[in-house]
Amino acid sequence: QVQLVESGGGLVQPGGSLRLSCAASGFTFSAAPMTWYGRTPGKERELVAFISSDGRTTNYADSVKGRFTISRDNAKNTVYLQMNSLKPEDTAVYYCRWGMRWGQGTQVTVSS
Repeated sequence: QVQLVESGGGLVQPGGSLRLSCAASGFTFSAAPMTWYGRTPGKERELVAFISSDGRTTNYADSVKGRFTISRDNAKNTVYLQMNSLKPEDTAVYYCRWGMRWGQGTQVTVSS
């Protein structure tokens, strides 16, 4: 049974940092490209970051380039999203995705 469990969200002030984690199980994680998406109220989920199965290739939405970093630990079956210099417009529910499978999401709120 495929499971993706996100954690690490919360309330943070503008300029702050958070690290999201997505623990994966039920599939061969080391062979799986992974992505993080964000969804703001009233909008569809949007791609935030991508990482290849071996971690050598990453891509980011223009809005987060230079601030967010996606990484993975294949020994721990976990993908991370390090979020720095957070802005109020980063407020969203963040989801990790493998293929057509989604986690439940973790809320990130950036507010003073």
